[in-house]
Amino acid sequence: MTVPNPSSPLRVAIVGAGPAGIYAGNILATAVAARASVPEALEGPASPAAVEIDLFESLPAPYGLIRYGVAPDHPRIKGIVNSLHEMLDAPAAGLRSDGSGRTIRFLGNVEIGRDVSIDELRARYHAVVLATGAIRDASLPIPGVDLPGSHGAADFVSWFDGHPDVPRTWPLGDARVAVIGNGNVALDVARILAKLPEDLRSTEVPDTVLAGLEASAVTDVHVFGRRGPADIKFTPIELRELGEVAGVDIIVDDADFDDVDPATAPTNQLKIMLRTLNAWRDRPENRGEATGAARRLHLHFWHAPVEIVGSDRVEGIRFERTTPGADGSVTGTGEFRDYPVTAVYRAVGYFGSPIVDVPFDARRGVVPNEGGRVDGLPGLYATGWIKRGPVGLIGHTKSDATETIAHLLEDAEAGRLAAPTETTDILDLLAEREVEVTTWDGWLELDAHERALGAAHEHTRERVKVVPREEQVEISRSGALTR
Repeated sequence: MTVPNPSSPLRVAIVGAGPAGIYAGNILATAVAARASVPEALEGPASPAAVEIDLFESLPAPYGLIRYGVAPDHPRIKGIVNSLHEMLDAPAAGLRSDGSGRTIRFLGNVEIGRDVSIDELRARYHAVVLATGAIRDASLPIPGVDLPGSHGAADFVSWFDGHPDVPRTWPLGDARVAVIGNGNVALDVARILAKLPEDLRSTEVPDTVLAGLEASAVTDVHVFGRRGPADIKFTPIELRELGEVAGVDIIVDDADFDDVDPATAPTNQLKIMLRTLNAWRDRPENRGEATGAARRLHLHFWHAPVEIVGSDRVEGIRFERTTPGADGSVTGTGEFRDYPVTAVYRAVGYFGSPIVDVPFDARRGVVPNEGGRVDGLPGLYATGWIKRGPVGLIGHTKSDATETIAHLLEDAEAGRLAAPTETTDILDLLAEREVEVTTWDGWLELDAHERALGAAHEHTRERVKVVPREEQVEISRSGALTR
């Protein structure tokens, strides 16, 4: 089981073109180039002197959750797209056999398990890396969770980010809504629900979404966390942005801050956030003063969801008050509180999805692996959230990819990777199946088109997203050289 010719390129397929997949590809390409520049480093019997990487994506465009999972009013976070773009746009030192001139070739609009199987990839590449992420909502096992008016936060985020595979409209006819969760996604959902539409017109929010938000009936957004202020999972930037939303009062309950001392927080980041929350207690709206704000955002701590109440649809939600336990957990106090909301957004985490013909841990929502090596399938690897679960930030994804790629290269150099048994280009197979593949050149066409739409908009914007999948594909394939 060896790569037959170390001087020939190591061929690797990466499934998923979000940060995890792009980082993995860039780390692999950089590592192989570094080895090739130092001849004495190529000591193993199968040490690759070059690498060719095909980056598969089920959507027509790259960037995954950066494009479809980050709120449109987060330009600083979305700035990471610039570095991801550079990783995919950089040409290789020499031309690939297909003439593309890039070590990493982007192949979009290709669904693994539908358009091409894992076995067909494994037959054409020395290694396959799974970087499919986690895009489903984690479950919340309480009564009433399936009532109409109970929504998964991931679905709502996909809607306001213009994901091509979700409905174009969203029900926003409820005045009082609840958001369950104390992480960044919960804050994104709450902020978009509470924010006045005119403050989103300068962002890349799709026009259909803007129209929906302009018709919104929301007046009060309640955000609930099981733990106290000292255990919030936000970042300081997210929290500060929340307090800067124009025309929205921030309401906090003094009772939630008993025994909370920012000075004793274990990290500077938490100290900053607790000071921010404490400062909000002195805002005019928390002193009983009228501000004239059209909307209110209520932050509740020490609330564990017990039941979503209603018969035909959501009519309210019930919580049990919690208190900290000696071991760092929280326990119920036996005190229950009901809130008359008519919509609930569950932001309790993401969850991975199975990949056809790949082992899957249904309890953890990951592909079983050891350091990125998929259990029982040599040459198959995992990285990112599908490897370790949906925890951590972008920096964790990069270090995660570093571990996986190190193991892949270790296996290559030790001769543990099987040589491809099929030599035809995967594009030939996809063309035979009439799959409308989008390429990097196609993405550049779509990117330019969206930027032109933004520049021509009444309120100049960086871009206006094209939402329908078929329109994205048509634009990507119309003027670009499809390789």
